[in-house]
Amino acid sequence: MQMDVDRIKALAAPFPAMVAEEIASARRQHKPINSTHEGYSVILEELDEFWQEVKKKSRDRDRAAMLRELVQLGAMAQRCAEDTGLAAKE
Repeated sequence: MQMDVDRIKALAAPFPAMVAEEIASARRQHKPINSTHEGYSVILEELDEFWQEVKKKSRDRDRAAMLRELVQLGAMAQRCAEDTGLAAKE
């Protein structure tokens, strides 16, 4: 039951807020991204996970999973830019 409540909340939250929350969580759990090569690898992994859902037939796609992967993709792109000094940290 909690999973359904979490999905509903996630779908109702603004995308930038979900990305910010994901960045904060990633920073607590993982070391900084050390190079643009490492960042590319992390971003590519998230993009591939999104692609796995996109390739499915429309009726079989998990929209919550697609959103989750897009949030992670956005978060890792921002984190890569910030951790490698390409952009200032918020």
